[in-house]
Amino acid sequence: LKPVHRRVLYAMYREGLLPGRKFAKCARVVGEVIGKYHPHGDAAVYDTLVRMAQDFNLRYPLVDGQGNFGSIDGDPPAAYRYTEARLTHVAMELLEDLDRETVDFIPNFDETLMEPVVLPARLPNLLVNGAEGIAVGMSTHIPPHNLTEVCDALIHFIDHPEADVDELMQFIKGPDFPTGGICFSESQIKKAYSTGRGIIRIRARMEVEKLKKAKREAIIIKEIPYQTNKSDLIEDIARLVQNKKIEGIHDIRDESNRQGIRVVIELKRGENPDVIMNQLYQHTRLEISYGIHLLAIDNLQPRLMTLPEILKAYIRHRKEVIYRRTGHELRKARHRAHIVEGLVKALDLIDAVIETIRSSANVPEARSRLIERFEFTEVQAQAILDMQLQRLTGLERQKLLDELAELRKRIEYLEFVLSSNEEVLRLIKQDLTELKEKYGDGRRTQILGRIPTLHEEDLIREEMVVVTATEASYIKRTTFRTFSLQRRGGKGRIGMALREEDNLAHIVVASTLDHLLFFFDNGRVYQLRVHEIPEMSTNALGRALINILPVRPDEHLVGILRVPFHERDRYRYVVMATQMGVVKRMSIDDFTGITRGGRRVIRLRKGDRFLGAALTTGHSYIFLGTARGRGLTFSEQEITPQGRTGSGVRGIRLKTGDRVIAMHALTEEEPSILIITEKGIGKRVVTDHLPRYHRGSTGVIIIRLKKKSGQVVDIKGVHEGEKVMITTRGGMAIVVNTDEIPVQGRHAGGVRVINVKDDDTVRRIAPVPTE
Repeated sequence: LKPVHRRVLYAMYREGLLPGRKFAKCARVVGEVIGKYHPHGDAAVYDTLVRMAQDFNLRYPLVDGQGNFGSIDGDPPAAYRYTEARLTHVAMELLEDLDRETVDFIPNFDETLMEPVVLPARLPNLLVNGAEGIAVGMSTHIPPHNLTEVCDALIHFIDHPEADVDELMQFIKGPDFPTGGICFSESQIKKAYSTGRGIIRIRARMEVEKLKKAKREAIIIKEIPYQTNKSDLIEDIARLVQNKKIEGIHDIRDESNRQGIRVVIELKRGENPDVIMNQLYQHTRLEISYGIHLLAIDNLQPRLMTLPEILKAYIRHRKEVIYRRTGHELRKARHRAHIVEGLVKALDLIDAVIETIRSSANVPEARSRLIERFEFTEVQAQAILDMQLQRLTGLERQKLLDELAELRKRIEYLEFVLSSNEEVLRLIKQDLTELKEKYGDGRRTQILGRIPTLHEEDLIREEMVVVTATEASYIKRTTFRTFSLQRRGGKGRIGMALREEDNLAHIVVASTLDHLLFFFDNGRVYQLRVHEIPEMSTNALGRALINILPVRPDEHLVGILRVPFHERDRYRYVVMATQMGVVKRMSIDDFTGITRGGRRVIRLRKGDRFLGAALTTGHSYIFLGTARGRGLTFSEQEITPQGRTGSGVRGIRLKTGDRVIAMHALTEEEPSILIITEKGIGKRVVTDHLPRYHRGSTGVIIIRLKKKSGQVVDIKGVHEGEKVMITTRGGMAIVVNTDEIPVQGRHAGGVRVINVKDDDTVRRIAPVPTE
């Protein structure tokens, strides 16, 4: 205990404010402490008194308070003229045997009274209630523990003095905070117990409940980390929701009462509670770090101690208390036995004793004559003179003989205690067993083996979004719910508002957990998570990519590749293509760990432009399509993997005036390809109808182009029942089911898929992943 804590308890003990007795005003206690033992401000003393009564601060409160003693919400206690207090039964265990010369006393500040240097401390308070304090150049931060566990560890340590931390942690699992919660990392707890220093993580205990009336899910906070202000915590959560740092929360209510904490965080419909909980752990004090610093004063010296050293110091202190208490009792027993022996001897010589007393002139003379004649000591002679006449009866004489026999037996036992270290240790174990039976309770804080790894995706709310980018490199993401399925041939809806002389260039439908690789015309690639792209409405113009990525002014975005989060282990390679028909294959490992500044992945030939990239499994077929309606399919294994400095190999031999406009990696799940032209004419072609040639061939016709259809602008592999989004340069977008687009032969001209305005052209096909 700190001096002020010890003085408050001692003053209340001396004032008789014991358990089961009447409460006294705290003002009286504060005045008593200040006036007699602790000449400091009343605020310091009252704050100490209040803290010892708060069950959310002390694991086992030492003061029984009546009135407003503050709350876990940070509400201040009432003034000390209103509150009342008395000691708890647990506090009495600290003060027991105080009047038996068990500890040293020193004069108080004005040397008018004596106060104890330490308390006998039958209760191992340093561990069960913990301690916090700051001194000159040092501090202590000892967490509270469970009394039952500490008592069991002490009993084991008495029987096995060489027990190490691993052995002791079979009993003391870790800190046990009054507010409960979940404590992580046994390794850090072991480090703290082994070295005196460590940092642990404490989490709130939260559960998910379904609200029947609201038909929503809710996160219920039932326990919060130690010394966390609940009111401030709720305000922080509300502020995060208001600032849109955490989305998906519909309402927050504090339904806490005397039975415990209950904070209800009502979620919006369809939200993932696990993601919201991880965000709350990340951004609020629902998860905190707690530093353990086992610094204590041992033999008047501050020392960083290990758990075995603290237990050993407690046992050493209790041994000293028991030795001093036994010595005090032995002196009193011997003194009483000496007196009783004199009384019994006097009863045996009662007639002579009475005659001697009656013949004496005064008390001093009678005392002297008793000493001279019967060889009584001065103490015995005085006791005989004080003896009442009723003690002369036979019954009283027998009582004295019985008392003398009991005293001799007691003296023999006390002498045995002083000579037997084993008996002293047995008494300590007996005290600990009684403490455990009287005050022991279950553990409140759950101990888990390790801190759960919190990945970035654990903090992201997963949903399908549409990422759009323009030729001028303005980008945004829009929730996919904005776009609904339409019939083939529709006009579509606005997918992105555009600036003057700007056109829509790229569109990707992806999950917020996915990665995107941004390819630029000079062969550099940058990486972003989808959730890092600003979310905006369909009417918004988007944000300049240069404000999100450190792109150079002379770099132009030419392709976006989606790396699906849930299928990232499926793909092994990235195949890239250029407009002049050059292809290059690289291991996907070359795209991991791309720094903020990007990375060059292909060396382009003069006059060539980067077209795009696709993920492959290592056994995929690469399809290259040209603007004039030709296509070539070949195995990706014909492309030798190259490093970052490689310039690639020929993929397709182009005819004069033609260029590659699409590259796709075909899989078994995609039985057809979807071809779309500038004016919205499209069709599907079965991939089995596409002959497979070697790399470097000129390919075959895949669509018969007409004047009204324009050139081919995009080609994508699709599977049955898949939805795709088709966009135009003017910012229009339509979502259609591919089953509505007919399958035709290679030489067919296609049907109208999207109704395009005269001044607009189709730009991209974006596959819509299954949610």
